[in-house]
Amino acid sequence: MTRRPTQRLCGPRTRPFPFSSFGRTTALVASTRRQSSSLKRHRNNILESPGKGYTKKALKDKNIQPESSSEEDDEETIQADFAFFDPRPDDFHGVKILLQSFLDNKQWDLSGFVDLILGQTTVGTVIKIEDAEDDTPFSVVTALNLGRYKKHRCITEIKDFLIKVSQKDVSRDLSMLLEDGAHNVGLLVSQRVVNLPPQLLPPLYDALFNEVSWATEDEPTEELRKSFRFKSYLIATKIYKHKNADQHKKTSKGLSEDPIIYIKPEDEIFQKISSWSFTFKLHTEQVAAQELRNYKLTGLVMAVEADKIPIFRRELHSLIDGP
Repeated sequence: MTRRPTQRLCGPRTRPFPFSSFGRTTALVASTRRQSSSLKRHRNNILESPGKGYTKKALKDKNIQPESSSEEDDEETIQADFAFFDPRPDDFHGVKILLQSFLDNKQWDLSGFVDLILGQTTVGTVIKIEDAEDDTPFSVVTALNLGRYKKHRCITEIKDFLIKVSQKDVSRDLSMLLEDGAHNVGLLVSQRVVNLPPQLLPPLYDALFNEVSWATEDEPTEELRKSFRFKSYLIATKIYKHKNADQHKKTSKGLSEDPIIYIKPEDEIFQKISSWSFTFKLHTEQVAAQELRNYKLTGLVMAVEADKIPIFRRELHSLIDGP
């Protein structure tokens, strides 16, 4: 009988998806045979755009084949089809869980934020296991116009939080995006279970940015169409930062370990093409693997110009799919 891979995707100990030399070593050491898996097939049938409209289709992504723990190394096939869906009200609790640490340990209007995400069905995607009894989202991605939603308490609280944790050298640039330029800024929200198959990432982001582009033409009013003509994206995420990274940076001495491990591989690309970025201390209680004992979970905020997104998409495909 086909088994659902919920526990394998949402196991009690998740790992970052690193691409640096140390990160790959860490992942290799930390992985167990029960947790390893390979994707046998990948079909990119996500979106189609018939004329002015479009419909979101399923992306079916896997026969996962984890290695067996038996002495004979018998293979065990777990069948699971992931699908991309428009956000809907039924996703509220699942999306809220995914975003529960979005603003560190701050008490804020998270429910209102989730309502905004689920209410914007033109642009936004959740990933679930297709035809599963439990349709809990494994991932959510969207882009919210900071100017359009500026009167919502949750957006005000996000702005206040980012200003509070920002560093002096970028505070002016950040304030410009959050205030005067807010109508041109998309808050890019992307959260998922850590060990979601990385092969889903390129089509997931393709879907997001395609939808943004289509919304600039297909929304019913000029005001709504204009709200998706982003000039910049603001991204708040998390990384693992080496405890001695800043000290070695000041002394120009190298680290034997990588200064940063990116939990989400796309964040390395975003930071590389960003106009500016800064890190900040997190207060959320950290539960890290022994391999990450020299690292601290850290907040990372980045600003990426919209005209750099084609570069991001190409590099993400190259990183995940290979040249």
